Amino acid sequence: MRQNLKLYTILLLSLFLISIVLFSCSSNKLRADLSPEERMEAALKMFQKKHYLDAKTQFRIITLSHSGSAIADKAQFYLAECHFYLKEYILAASEYQRLIKTFPSSEYVDDAKYKLGLCYFKLSPKYSLDQEYTIKAIQQFQEFLEDYHNSPLAPEVQEKLVEARTKLAHKVYAAADQYRKMGIYKSAIIYYDLVLQKYYDSKFAPKALYWSGICYEKLDQYDEALDVFQNFVKKYPKDEMVSRANREIKKLKEKIQKRVETAARVESAGSEN
Repeated sequence: MRQNLKLYTILLLSLFLISIVLFSCSSNKLRADLSPEERMEAALKMFQKKHYLDAKTQFRIITLSHSGSAIADKAQFYLAECHFYLKEYILAASEYQRLIKTFPSSEYVDDAKYKLGLCYFKLSPKYSLDQEYTIKAIQQFQEFLEDYHNSPLAPEVQEKLVEARTKLAHKVYAAADQYRKMGIYKSAIIYYDLVLQKYYDSKFAPKALYWSGICYEKLDQYDEALDVFQNFVKKYPKDEMVSRANREIKKLKEKIQKRVETAARVESAGSEN
């Protein structure tokens, strides 16, 4: 008897849960004859409840069946938003681009441009991999800052831009480090210089300058190395590697002095002969 009661309780609970699911599903089925405004209202409620799949369907219906309505741009934007929050970043980017192209005067264009950059930013892999999406994110963020520099979103966009540029700087700097550790110093210098030219405002710039000095020293180009280290100390006086740079400067001055003295002795000996 007790076991039957337990089974009956489980059955009732199962039926209750099934009814909730069925009600939820049926509540998202809308009449076919809804006006664009009514469908938009229903879709926004779904969106606010994070029912992005259902909301996406309704926004899509508006963009396809009511493309000339006053709310078509809004539907297009929220369609892209559904993809974004579902982490479908490639699809989201495509829909944001469609809004920007189809409705250039829409009030949602600035948000769409920001989100387009953010999609590429989300798709950007770690620094050691291909950085196609990072470059696209940078381009979008730069365009946004040019067009909407007074936007409340500008500080956040600037922050993301710096992060994306830092990733590119890291990739180039890592290549330079690899060449240096392999003893291919001329190639290392080329890549360190690239960091200094393109990503001079990144955290890798001081390191690139310091290690390029080391590479010049390894190539016995003492004058060039000395110039680099002196520039390093002048440019980054509070950097943690300043003391090391100062030691290199002292050592290089001694090497240069010895070279001058040796050259003088050789010249003197030659003139005597």
